[in-house]
Amino acid sequence: MDKQNFFNDMQVKISQALENSPAKDIEKNVKAMMSQGFSKLDLVTREEFDIQAQVLAKTRAKLEALEARVAALEAPQKDA
Repeated sequence: MDKQNFFNDMQVKISQALENSPAKDIEKNVKAMMSQGFSKLDLVTREEFDIQAQVLAKTRAKLEALEARVAALEAPQKDA
């Protein structure tokens, strides 16, 4: 048996052992418990977060522009 066949055979045997082990059930149970716990929290998706970050950046830019206009309007007039 050459090295490649030996490693392939070992990989198959390890995969079979993991599939038949209780670790697979534990993983499924942990994932289910975590999903249930996360669903109870008030979380947003990454996509929703990114969209809100973009909206905030646009709003901040508009606010800064308006603040500059107000400051210019409130500045003492040199002509008056």
